[in-house]
Amino acid sequence: MARCGCGGGLCNCSLVAGENVTIGGSGSPANPYTVSANVGCDAVRGCLSGGNGITYDPGSGVIGAAVSSTPGNNLTAGPDGLFVPTGAATVSTGCGLTGDGSGSSPVAAAVGTWPYPCSPDTAGGVVVCDSNGILRSEPRGTIDYQQIPETRNYADLTVPSDLTVVDTFTLNIVNPDQCRPARVLVEREVDVDFVLPPGAGAAYTHDTDQMYYMRNTGSSTITDAHTQTTKLYQALNALAPGAAAVIQLPVAMDRGSGGATYNRIQVFIRAILISL
Repeated sequence: MARCGCGGGLCNCSLVAGENVTIGGSGSPANPYTVSANVGCDAVRGCLSGGNGITYDPGSGVIGAAVSSTPGNNLTAGPDGLFVPTGAATVSTGCGLTGDGSGSSPVAAAVGTWPYPCSPDTAGGVVVCDSNGILRSEPRGTIDYQQIPETRNYADLTVPSDLTVVDTFTLNIVNPDQCRPARVLVEREVDVDFVLPPGAGAAYTHDTDQMYYMRNTGSSTITDAHTQTTKLYQALNALAPGAAAVIQLPVAMDRGSGGATYNRIQVFIRAILISL
């Protein structure tokens, strides 16, 4: 503190130093008062405290980082600061994943290049997480084969002259795929034994499609004349998952003449169920 005319006992300014305070100078313009305060560490330590992530020792006054001891935490306090080793305490990657989870090497899926002319947006498959936390792809494709061979004997029945269904054979099929519909291809075989006296004729069909005709132009009876025929067709375009269906094979005959008869029909019905 200094003002004109103060000093040398000409003013009544009186200053007293308090705790931790020192006063210098005489209060003259040439030698003004100087007040200095010196606060020790012990005086301020009571005002400090630690918190989340911070440690504080009031005895020594040291403030530091509180590093969690939870398993998996790799944060360390080194001589030059806090440090997390690259890739430590992050993830362990394997097939299908790359990276270690650090800022410089984040975890990423190891993907390939789409090699097809179609778009993966519309033709790509799906990967999902199951109830156990395991990645799963779409269901595997299935191909199933179901068949029935059957032979029926008859007591020399007359072959009809007009198209007539004489017997029907069936195959019960089930789509074993519980996820997707199945396309069903069916192969059917028919073999009929005809007895043809001289001049007699006979024919058989799959449904209404005539497959075989035989006429005896000789002078003696032909016993058990037969030929096995086959047809392949698409029976169902989409048999629902787990659904059942009945494949029928109606065997018809016509063009019977001259006392022609039949005594046996043998069939095979084979179904191929494809789910992709």
